[in-house]
Amino acid sequence: MAKAPGVRNVAEHLSHRLVLRRRMPPPFGRTRLYVCSEGGLKYLRPRLTEIDPMLTSLADELVRPGDVIWDIGANVGLFTFAAATAATRTGKVLAVEPDTWLVNLLRRSLRIPNDRARIDVLPAAVGSAVGISRFCVASRSRATNHLDGFGSSQTGGVRAVETVPTFTLDSLLGHFSAPDLVKIDVEGAEHAVFSGAEEILSRVRPAVICEVMESNSQRVTETLHRWDYRILDATEPPEHRRSLAAAPVSTLAVPAERG
Repeated sequence: MAKAPGVRNVAEHLSHRLVLRRRMPPPFGRTRLYVCSEGGLKYLRPRLTEIDPMLTSLADELVRPGDVIWDIGANVGLFTFAAATAATRTGKVLAVEPDTWLVNLLRRSLRIPNDRARIDVLPAAVGSAVGISRFCVASRSRATNHLDGFGSSQTGGVRAVETVPTFTLDSLLGHFSAPDLVKIDVEGAEHAVFSGAEEILSRVRPAVICEVMESNSQRVTETLHRWDYRILDATEPPEHRRSLAAAPVSTLAVPAERG
């Protein structure tokens, strides 16, 4: 039975800052990380098996040893650490997260000995231009944190507004290895992220996993089609995926030349 909103809000506030060490779900079970209910009440569950299984399955499907992965909006690092495990010691992962509290949690997880790729944690946001942005920390789950002017009604309000450095995806190419795969979860700012990714999409040509708000679907679709990407539903099994006319909520985009 689903929790009533009032009960849920009380549970969230009482469990804020409760940090737990968890084993990653299969096939990444040898990897451990720290999680917190600040990233969502779901992280209080004793097992991570049913938490974002699509993301962990995509990491298993798409990441190969030696790959470079950029995780834009890393939260507690579930995809970051799954991808790092799949990429092995020969790969690299860049975890970009503007929330300094979550950044500290990610760095704590980095200190756990694991057989995985190197992970760089960048405490910053990604948007349409290099500069400074206002970043809203949600009253409820930090998973719904967002840049000022974006976000959804799921935040339960804003507890704090912070000033954060902001990069474009293209600007990161001057500092980090070019990605084979980019995962984007930025709570409504995805079209802004894509608008600063012309070189990434036109020249580097990584596969892209992106959460797309319905209100941004048209703009994201136009950008991906302009750079000749196939748009797929990431929730579908690989054998059932077909090219779509518009970006769904869970978008998987691959360069057309990959077939």
